[in-house]
Amino acid sequence: MRRLALSLFLLVTALPALADGCPEVLQGTLPMLRDKSQIDLCERFAGKPLVVVNTASYCGFAPQFDGLEALYKNYKEQGLEMLGVPSNDFKQEASNSAETAKVCYKNYGVTFTMTEPQVVRGDKATHLFKVLAAQSSSPKWNFYKYVVDRQGKVIANFSSLTKPDDPDLIAAIEKAIASKP
Repeated sequence: MRRLALSLFLLVTALPALADGCPEVLQGTLPMLRDKSQIDLCERFAGKPLVVVNTASYCGFAPQFDGLEALYKNYKEQGLEMLGVPSNDFKQEASNSAETAKVCYKNYGVTFTMTEPQVVRGDKATHLFKVLAAQSSSPKWNFYKYVVDRQGKVIANFSSLTKPDDPDLIAAIEKAIASKP
């Protein structure tokens, strides 16, 4: 009887996720950088190949914004989406969102989606990063990159040292683009 009750509980709690067809990684919302409207992750990214990267305005890896933007522009016509998530987890993010926006949009010309700064590691991490970590690993530093296929599964993750033009990163992006929804 206990087993049946547990099975029913699990089924009922899983129904909303199953009903809307949204993968676990895309459940929830995040505030957009600059206008602070909410991004419904499922609505925006479900069924699309996605690169998620945690960023920091004053990190030595910030020049990777240029390469990430080039990747996004190169593959967006094939459906690629990119989500930048600023974080101060490694103590290198601007103290206010206006400065973060200036670095991203003015200094580097970012056109892909950026959120307000979020926690990306540990118990207080945003749901997105908890799921990314469960499927691969937590970010070890800023500009840690995750490639997510059209089903919402992490197919590869890359360290901060991996440049946006790295052949392995590009291969993972092309694999995500080729994945079936």
